[in-house]
Amino acid sequence: MNANTRPTWFITGASSGFGLSFAKYAVAQGYNVVATARQPARLAALAESHPERVLVLPLDVTAAGDAERATAAALAHFGRIDVLVNNAGYGIVGAVEETPDAELRAQMETNFFGAVAVTRAVLPGMREQRSGAIVNLSSMGGQLSFGGFGAYSASKFALEGLSEALAQEVAPFGIKVLIVEPGAFRTGFAGADVLRQMPVLAAYDEIVGGTRSFAKGMDGTQAGDPDKAAAAIDQVLKAEVTPLRLQLGADAIDAVRAHSEQLLKDLAAWEAVGRATAVDA
Repeated sequence: MNANTRPTWFITGASSGFGLSFAKYAVAQGYNVVATARQPARLAALAESHPERVLVLPLDVTAAGDAERATAAALAHFGRIDVLVNNAGYGIVGAVEETPDAELRAQMETNFFGAVAVTRAVLPGMREQRSGAIVNLSSMGGQLSFGGFGAYSASKFALEGLSEALAQEVAPFGIKVLIVEPGAFRTGFAGADVLRQMPVLAAYDEIVGGTRSFAKGMDGTQAGDPDKAAAAIDQVLKAEVTPLRLQLGADAIDAVRAHSEQLLKDLAAWEAVGRATAVDA
């Protein structure tokens, strides 16, 4: 594979977790990799191992202008971006009433607006080359939610809604959009520096307490392998027909299926009521 035929992956949040697994996978496949992070020094070893194919760049997805600067540097270095992986993000655990407005807005800034900013920066080049793929890392929490994960799910629901419209908008340019909905994977997501705990209100102890305990206890015990997730995403992107959504992990598949079945059951049960709201002829 020569430099002109290697696909280039541009990955946000590449210094740990899914992002690092995606970067290492892409390097192992012989791809060019633009590995971005708020702390690029943490990617020094990856860059030194394959200096001809790895470009490490600073990128804070919430900082104005960072996405444009990183995209310009990537294009100047490799000439094109074939796959954008919007991976940068973090989680919040807390009831809606426990979550201060500033925390909710910060969650949306990173998980939603940050991904939008990078997508907008990359799209002109993909449109010009009339090919590419945008991979938005959502979650099973982007299809359904649980008490205590309202803020996180809100950011992922928003990302999925935008992605669904985006897929229709960019398909004529030969660009794919893939929403990835992982379950629990063995990344650093559940660590104290990534999964933020909101102040506790006693009224919600019994309601959200189980979610808090689950979130704290799952770190390092998750069933999902992030390296296998990277390979699965690449496989789906190479398919002749790529789905809009990809659930990863048995927990995500089972939960999304159950949620969808309940949605259809409720739709059928209340269909007559819903249809009866038409203006009388």
